[in-house]
Amino acid sequence: MGIIRYMAKEMAKEIGNKSREFYEFVLPPVDMYLSEDSLTVIVDLPGFDKKDIRLSLYKNILSIRAEKQEPEKDNVICRQRPNAIDKKIPLPAEIMEESAISAKFSQGVLTVKIPIHKEGKQISIE
Repeated sequence: MGIIRYMAKEMAKEIGNKSREFYEFVLPPVDMYLSEDSLTVIVDLPGFDKKDIRLSLYKNILSIRAEKQEPEKDNVICRQRPNAIDKKIPLPAEIMEESAISAKFSQGVLTVKIPIHKEGKQISIE
């Protein structure tokens, strides 16, 4: 009976590893809200600390990278929580690059507020 339990435990670990890889690819869930002068991006990052998260903005792509180190435990049956997240979010507005972007991380939720142009670029007609 010992070999069956061992095989079941190893299979559960492998399923957990594949689940975690899937979640790292799909997650985190993102909400975006557009107001008159800013775009607010809300990202769920449960289990990560502020020090684990790196943000960058290039043109209209917001990059979120979060990575945490957890010690390996011998008695793990299943682990589905992601250890790393690398998400690139195309933003649906023209970003004011010279303006200050603010970010806040509280209780596993990252909120990024990005100033945007209120109006599009004017085009003259000949």
